[in-house]
Amino acid sequence: MFSFGACKPQTEKINGVSFVASKHEIDHTNIKPVVKVNANYAAIMPFGFIEDISHPDIIFNTDRQWFGERKDGVIQYIKTLRKHNIKIMLKPQIWVWRGKYTGLIKMESEAHWQLLETAYSRFILEYAQLAETMKVPIFCIGTELEKFIENRPEYWKNLILKIKAIYKGKLTYAANWDEFKRTLFWDQLDFIGIDAYFPVSEAKTPTIEDCLKGWEPYKLVIKTMAEKYNKAVLFTEYGYRSVDYTGKEPWQTSRASGGNNPLAQTNAMTALYETFWHEPWFAGGFVWKWFHNHTEVGGLENNRFTPQNKPAEEVIRKQYQLQ
Repeated sequence: MFSFGACKPQTEKINGVSFVASKHEIDHTNIKPVVKVNANYAAIMPFGFIEDISHPDIIFNTDRQWFGERKDGVIQYIKTLRKHNIKIMLKPQIWVWRGKYTGLIKMESEAHWQLLETAYSRFILEYAQLAETMKVPIFCIGTELEKFIENRPEYWKNLILKIKAIYKGKLTYAANWDEFKRTLFWDQLDFIGIDAYFPVSEAKTPTIEDCLKGWEPYKLVIKTMAEKYNKAVLFTEYGYRSVDYTGKEPWQTSRASGGNNPLAQTNAMTALYETFWHEPWFAGGFVWKWFHNHTEVGGLENNRFTPQNKPAEEVIRKQYQLQ
């Protein structure tokens, strides 16, 4: 029997959007579409940049970054979203130049590991302090950093203690879909965070039934993890491109891959909601991804992740309206 211990079953879901940083400040016109889709949370994502997967320095909060990627942009975004009763998950992220996968960040010497640890601590603790100052309810301590965690487990356990000394809200980590079973510190956090790009169907246009069946083995593993750690599961990212074979490799971001297929996106999203959103051990999630300039993005000719101005937006609106 899943008891949650001190945790209460998640009756009010986290119905979130991953709010993409832009070059500009935002205002109420940028938030209206978030409210219209019935979201109650937004993930705000400041960035730190690394030159290569074996490079130890992290560049962040500089004038060369877009406004929304910097500390002053984070503050402005949070204040504007809060005026519309949108709660925040602050989710600082690392970007490796040329788009190399962050899960492969691995240093080639002990000296470089120590430099990386110092740099990452500076990056994440600065935003943890901001999260505490602004009373942000959820703070994400990292995103898809498997090799870093695997090679430096004691650093991460100590880092979490340092974060907790600063920040008093709820903590999570955004583990990749094929990483979360090996993440070492779920017992120290409040949510088991998963970037939920699980392969659920190899069909060109998967049906809802295809995707529901595809989710079955993964759901069992996810539920088992929730029971093992007595923690609610949070999809720190979830979503599908409106593209052929969207359920086959949902993490795929190649601009050249696949034709437009809004129905595939809609069916896959519907199945995800039907699989998880009613479960008491499931906290909710943040759809990937949501842009500030709603009228200028998405649409039927766009085969990227955003659900904006596509049939999937209505699917989200209806689901988020339920709880």
